[in-house]
Amino acid sequence: MTLDITEGHGQPQPAATGGVQGDTPQGQQLAAPARPRLGPEDWRATQEIAARLGETERGPLGQVGRVVGRLGVARARAFLTRTQEIEAAGGLMLPDGSRRRTPGGVFFHLVRADDTLSREDRVSIFPPQFGRNGRKKAPGAAATPATPAPAAAPRPTTSAPSPAWADDDYRRVMAALQHETGRATTVKITVIGRPGAPGPPVEHGQAVAVALTSERVPDLPKGLPEPPAGTRYTIFVARKQWAQVAEALAADAEDAAIIEGYAALDPRVEGIAVYATSVTTKRL
Repeated sequence: MTLDITEGHGQPQPAATGGVQGDTPQGQQLAAPARPRLGPEDWRATQEIAARLGETERGPLGQVGRVVGRLGVARARAFLTRTQEIEAAGGLMLPDGSRRRTPGGVFFHLVRADDTLSREDRVSIFPPQFGRNGRKKAPGAAATPATPAPAAAPRPTTSAPSPAWADDDYRRVMAALQHETGRATTVKITVIGRPGAPGPPVEHGQAVAVALTSERVPDLPKGLPEPPAGTRYTIFVARKQWAQVAEALAADAEDAAIIEGYAALDPRVEGIAVYATSVTTKRL
């Protein structure tokens, strides 16, 4: 059974039921569990979560819908929150270290790695015809073998360790980039934390300003220069957006704000200025 996106209504709809080959006795097929049709609230949550993950293709969108349909909106949002935390801390690399996972890849990885999922939930969310990234496998793609092949012997490491970045290295790179600037089409930053100053935030008209400082540097791929610690973020939020968040933070000392927005270097503020487009908390 696959979850399709109906063109006419724009909602995930169940399609034909199919069997899934598993570890059942004598090669019997395990029937894919039924996936209920998403109601309006679940579909809105699916669209919101997929948008926050940057997933617009039918395959990943349908897979997010299956997470919502099988596990519920609250649990799907919890996976989204954890994804945002990982992204804010530097992301999650692929096992071979070649690149970072996409936000959608992190989300599906967290769902797949959840050992509380029943087998029925796992088969429903990750049917065999979909790959790990949520995109449909090409026709004729080889199926995953039931018995994994023996691991290859590790190759000896021959590459020299990456040298540290000195001040002259920065100057050389920046000089070379003076005439090599491209154009960024999308810029987004996610900041997660709690305002530390006692009392109300600074207000000006319809805006609220809060400041957060990041002391922790995440693990980065080899060869990258080490960023400075203690970066200050001055965050500007619409007063209406901040009101609900402030109430939630005041009610729960363990909660934290999740702020998404546009980041810029502004000489009028200390550190990085963040202009919030979306504000919530981990538990809202």
